[in-house]
Amino acid sequence: MPFTLPIGAKAPDFALPATDGKCYSLGDFADADVLVIFFTCNHCPYVIGSDESTRATAEKYAPRGVRFVGINANSVLTYAEDSFARMIERMEQHRFPWVYLRDESQRTALAYGALRTPHFYVFNKDRELVYTGRALDNPREPEKATVNDLEAALEDVLAGRPVAKPLTNPIGCNVKWEGKEAHWMPAEACDLV
Repeated sequence: MPFTLPIGAKAPDFALPATDGKCYSLGDFADADVLVIFFTCNHCPYVIGSDESTRATAEKYAPRGVRFVGINANSVLTYAEDSFARMIERMEQHRFPWVYLRDESQRTALAYGALRTPHFYVFNKDRELVYTGRALDNPREPEKATVNDLEAALEDVLAGRPVAKPLTNPIGCNVKWEGKEAHWMPAEACDLV
């Protein structure tokens, strides 16, 4: 079985605390026609570089029934700035248009097979995975990006078409796994394409 959730798989459920003081599960987003779950964090330069692009995409597609959920699974033992307290500060400062969840146990990151930050997963109304990978081809310097694979996938799914390019490799820092050195990845976590 591949490390990363395969296309067509159902979204794994979760129960995670958010920066807004609530706890969320998959069912809390049942009203969304399309659900984008992405693994992110506070410190990664690829995340910081592309946050405003992700914000623009979330705001652009919100009127069309698309919801975004960010999840930070990074170990604070690797990067203390990825703590839940810093997540709260970051959301207060930036007011991103998504729910920001903390996956301290990393069980959700493992269930989804998150490889990098950011790593995007797009689910249709039936919560079947229709796209996984990157948003931009240059998330660290979005002004130099030539492709927005996330928006292309959203256009396809909202039009009722199969996603033309359902898999891309996420570009960013690897997920920081508990008890492992900073650049460790599971052996079975290889490139998606």
